[in-house]
Amino acid sequence: MTAPNGIDRIAQFEKMASADPTNEMAHFSLGNAYLQAGRHAEAAQSFVRCTEIVPDMSKAYQLAGQAMLGAGWEDKAVELLGKGYEIASSRGDRMPAEAMAKMLRSIGREPPQVAVPVDAAAEALRASGTFVCQRTGRPGTKLAAPPFRGPVGLWIGDNISAETWRDWIGQGTKVINELRLDFSRDEHQAIFDQHMREYLGIDEAAIRRGDASPPAAADGIASQG
Repeated sequence: MTAPNGIDRIAQFEKMASADPTNEMAHFSLGNAYLQAGRHAEAAQSFVRCTEIVPDMSKAYQLAGQAMLGAGWEDKAVELLGKGYEIASSRGDRMPAEAMAKMLRSIGREPPQVAVPVDAAAEALRASGTFVCQRTGRPGTKLAAPPFRGPVGLWIGDNISAETWRDWIGQGTKVINELRLDFSRDEHQAIFDQHMREYLGIDEAAIRRGDASPPAAADGIASQG
């Protein structure tokens, strides 16, 4: 059986978002699927929904702005990217803040001035000896060990807090049950892996350094349905 195409993935994520309207991961994944299909207006709406559920989700602001620009909604994009930049900067969430600043400058706008620059906010936390989660930009507990072998597992161990990883375990279980994933099928493992990458905001450079799809058993995630 072949892997799901873009239309199939959109249908799957639409089902998840409809079944649980408060599941930000479902809306985030749906937004990504729309974006990859060139459906910018619908992608923007999905990412905006993410920001309504989780108001400090910096990556959702970044991708919502990207989608709005793709849809030709420049004024809306400027407003949303400015707000997203301020949120990312206040949390020390460097990568989304830099991406949003770049998008604003690409259309002749400057990012808003912030009291504490993004780099300074992040460095202040790190200088205090606090572990900062790459996904949330918040202080957290460092994982005792990588959750699985390979470069992706190492990246997660170095960048993702134990609290965020536990959140992913819960969300991953939803993915398995909603999509009825069977880990004996490669295409189902690929769907699960894509959800994990999107949820955790994994650096794609780490992905290119090796193949490290996580076995479900190693993550402590098992289907309940």
